Amino acid sequence: MDRVLSGIRPTGYLHLGNYFGALKNFVRMQEENNCYFFIADYHSLTTHPKPGDLRTNIKNVLVDYLAAGLDPEKCTIYIQSDVPEVCELALLLGMNVYVGELQRVSSFKEKVRRQPDNINAGLLTYPILMASDILIHRADKVPVGKDQEQHLEMTRDFAQRFNHIYGVDYFKLPVAYNFGENLVKIPGLDGSNKMSKSDNEASCIFLSDSPEVICKKVMKAVSDSGPTEAGQSKSQAVENLFSLMEAVSTPDTVAFFEEAYQKCEIRYGDMKKQLAKDITHFVAPIYERIITLRSDDDYLSKVAKLGAEKARESASKTIREVREIIGINYN
Repeated sequence: MDRVLSGIRPTGYLHLGNYFGALKNFVRMQEENNCYFFIADYHSLTTHPKPGDLRTNIKNVLVDYLAAGLDPEKCTIYIQSDVPEVCELALLLGMNVYVGELQRVSSFKEKVRRQPDNINAGLLTYPILMASDILIHRADKVPVGKDQEQHLEMTRDFAQRFNHIYGVDYFKLPVAYNFGENLVKIPGLDGSNKMSKSDNEASCIFLSDSPEVICKKVMKAVSDSGPTEAGQSKSQAVENLFSLMEAVSTPDTVAFFEEAYQKCEIRYGDMKKQLAKDITHFVAPIYERIITLRSDDDYLSKVAKLGAEKARESASKTIREVREIIGINYN
């Protein structure tokens, strides 16, 4: 059985893009693999969140994970900081990582460009901690998006370098996991081609949004003045509306509005009302579960504790063996 690992930074709530991009597949993966899903609170510290916000966001992500269908009895769900071994492994791996290769990482260079007043060491060493997250459980597969492929490749490099330096074949070289299918890409309501909280929170439909909030957001979605001739190509904003509809609505509904567009008879107000209705219906089971879980702190604590115990069992074994390989085993 393959070991699969995935983590998400606690920056708020999970949205439809998260669900279709990964969560929907995670639910299936836990039936077929030994899965580790963690909430990356250490990683989030590079942006200096307030303590109260961090605690709230961790809880929100845990609730959303569970509401979307992850089962703590079938997989391991844990908070990154509950597994201190990941920090020790990051330190040990970092002894064989060069500053130059960290400075060449695309995401680091982008951070330097976008936030020149907060270029902290955590951003520079981010790939080492990410590699530690993966290698601490000796994962076979890691679901990653395009923006994280370079980090996974660096993880493979770090693992291979460790194996070469110490003359062992200890760390596996994890590969990207794309679920074996074309993923549904969920666009934003603001006309952008990706639903992303970091770019524009108002463009996201969160799994925890109430029906009223969903309706309000969708009705404000960017569109255009409508087609003026048959066969006219859609603008990005209108293409986004149809992509969302294809994800949550019935084929007949999509066909109805597609025909109306081609005949230059489409009314975006009607389309948005239908889309809001269909999104609300789609997320209703998840939303209801979220509302229930939010008030059950005892259960959430139990899940976090169970996940920490399972994750530490795996992580402590790796650290013991890595220490033995390196020679840090004086006792």
